[in-house]
Amino acid sequence: MKYMAWLLFPSSKPFIKNNVFSFFRTCKTLIHIALILRHFSRIFFSFSISALIFHGVALASPEAYFDRYGLRPSSPEIDLGIQPLGYPSGVISALMQRDRILKKTLTSSKQPQKMHAFLRGADMLALFADKRLEAGLLGDMPSILAASAGNVYIVGLVKQASTAIVAKGDLQVNGLAGKRIGYVEASSAHHTLLQGLSSAGIKESEVKLIPMGISDMPDALARGDIDAFSAWEPAPTIAMSKNAQIHIVFRGVSTDYFVIERDFANRAPQTALHLVAAFVRAIDWMRRSSRNTDKAIRWAMADALKFSGKPSQLSVAQIAAIMHREILDIPSAPVILNDPRTPTLQKEFQFLHHLGKLPASAKWENVQSALRYDGLAKVLAEPRTFQIQIDDYED
Repeated sequence: MKYMAWLLFPSSKPFIKNNVFSFFRTCKTLIHIALILRHFSRIFFSFSISALIFHGVALASPEAYFDRYGLRPSSPEIDLGIQPLGYPSGVISALMQRDRILKKTLTSSKQPQKMHAFLRGADMLALFADKRLEAGLLGDMPSILAASAGNVYIVGLVKQASTAIVAKGDLQVNGLAGKRIGYVEASSAHHTLLQGLSSAGIKESEVKLIPMGISDMPDALARGDIDAFSAWEPAPTIAMSKNAQIHIVFRGVSTDYFVIERDFANRAPQTALHLVAAFVRAIDWMRRSSRNTDKAIRWAMADALKFSGKPSQLSVAQIAAIMHREILDIPSAPVILNDPRTPTLQKEFQFLHHLGKLPASAKWENVQSALRYDGLAKVLAEPRTFQIQIDDYED
């Protein structure tokens, strides 16, 4: 390199010595840096790909994981969308999945049951719209979106709880402006986040929203990758049990629902009622004894492990506390109580509509119609016919 410089600049040796050599040394250093960056970029790329595998599901394409289910309209199967990573929803679906009475009934009518696991309720919306799902368990925001489009009936209550915004240290809800917040788009927790920000006079555009899986949020907050997150159980409990500095800064009322696709319910009303019966049977069975509840929880933990590849970070007792608080100890559940002065979901609909989170075609009348579905009332009126108090679950 030195001799090449002299050949190129024979009359400028001092200049070469003082400047060109520095130039080449700089180039050499830059080359070394580039090689190091190339090496670490490979590591980072590999890490990034691994990070995009959430619960064993590649998130590079948002539809990739549920496309492999092969769901199609008018298939002979009864396809149910479930969310095994959330409670109480995952525990209720674990029982419905193992319900022999439901399986025998559907098989005899040549309509076998199939359960399909989803990361979030929003992923089911398009599948309800084009009639690839017959039923599912959804949070309040996805339920409103599906019902306002005229796609589903809202059958019964799955959860009534306070979804939380969780932060670390001294951060409070009025200090969230400019902060990084983990969330799941179009979920009940997204709804709670919007409520919390609104209460503090903060616009959604004034925070940095970080889409991520619910189970990734506690560790991301502990590491400092995010400043806060909005989530349903078990994420808040997991986060607070790991770090004493993590606390809840806002609670919003959150509900989950069991929904049935409208055309299916109208076309096969009796089959739809048997699905409703399995839903009611699951809640009734858990209420009968703590032993039943614990057994259902263990099945749910196994389902979550199968879907995510990760063991539960909560104990059976911790999940049982969530189950009692959010569904089993609510005397009226799964019946949805409706106050004519403040109709169910009306405030939520108006709030989301005001923020522009609902499409222009969304109609409150469709939500009202969805809530008038009487399948649950029919099943509860005929407990013997629908074998509500008979338990027959696969172990």
